[in-house]
Amino acid sequence: MRQFATIASNAFMELIRQPVFLLIMTSSAVFAVFLASLPYFGFGDDPKLAKDSVLALMLLAGLLSAVLSASNSVAREIRTGTALAVLAKPVGRSQFLLAKYLGLAGALVLLTYVNLIAALLASRMAYDAYGSTDWLGLGFFYAFVALAYGLGAFSNYFLHRPFVSDTVLSLVGTATLAFGIINCVSKEGRLQAWAAGIDWRMVPAGILILFALWMLAGLALLCSTRLEMLSSLAICSGLFLLGLMSDYLFGRRAEAGSWWATILYAMLPNWQLLWVADALGEGKTIPWGYVGKALGYAAAYVGAVLALALALFEDRELA
Repeated sequence: MRQFATIASNAFMELIRQPVFLLIMTSSAVFAVFLASLPYFGFGDDPKLAKDSVLALMLLAGLLSAVLSASNSVAREIRTGTALAVLAKPVGRSQFLLAKYLGLAGALVLLTYVNLIAALLASRMAYDAYGSTDWLGLGFFYAFVALAYGLGAFSNYFLHRPFVSDTVLSLVGTATLAFGIINCVSKEGRLQAWAAGIDWRMVPAGILILFALWMLAGLALLCSTRLEMLSSLAICSGLFLLGLMSDYLFGRRAEAGSWWATILYAMLPNWQLLWVADALGEGKTIPWGYVGKALGYAAAYVGAVLALALALFEDRELA
C-alpha cells in the first residue's frame, strides 16, 4: 500500500510540475472570467450563454489536460524506461497503472476546482443588455492570478523550489481567496451580502464535468499503454465526438432492438448524461440525486476502461 501511495503522489506532483498543465489551468480560468465580461446580444439569454460557454471551456480544457497528462505519465515513462525501472522493484503492473490513474485524477480535481471558481464568478459577472461589465471583479481576479505567479517566482528564486508546481498550488489558494473577496462587494464597489448573484447550480454542473474528465482520463490512460500522445489525442477526441452523438447514432437504434447498436451504445461514453447545461435555464435545478447516479455511471465506466488498460499493459514490452 505504501508503494501505491508513493507512486500516486509522485505521479500527481509530476503532472502539476508540467508547464502545459499550468498553462491550461491559467488560460482556462482567465478566459472563463473574460467570457462573462462580453456582451452577447442574446435577447435576454446573455447570462445563460455565458454559463454554457464557461462549462464548454471547462470540458475542453479538461480533455486536453487529461490526454496530455496521461501520455506524459505513462507513454513517456514507457519510452524513456522509467516504467521499467519502477516495475523492477516489488511493484506490480496493476499497482503501477492504478496509482498513475489516481495521480491523474487528483490533478484533474485541481484543474476543475480552479475552473469551477472561475465559472461561479462568471455566473455572477454575466449580464444582459441592461447590465454592464464587472470591471472590479475582473481586475481583482486577474490580480490574484498574477499574485499566484509572483508567489511561485518568490519560492523558486529564494527557496529554490519548483516554479510550476508551486504556482499551481498558489493559484488554487489565490483563486479561492479572490472568490471570497470578490463576493463581498458589488460591481459598483459597495459591500453586499456574500455571494449575491452566484448561480450555485454551476457546482453540480462542474462536478458532472469532473466525472466526464475522469472517464476521459481512463480512456487516455488506456490509449497511452500502447500509443504516443498524438495518437491518444486523436482517438480520445474521436471518442469524445462519437459520445456526444451516441444518442442520435446508436440510442434510437438500440431502443428499436438492433443488437450491434446496443453494443456500441454501451461501449461509447454518453457525455450527454454529464452535460447538463440545459438545466441552467430559468427555474430549473440539478438534483444531487442525479449527481450520485452519474458518479455510479462514471465509476462503472472507469472501472471497465481500467480493466482493459490493465489487460493491454500486462503483456506490453517495456525494455
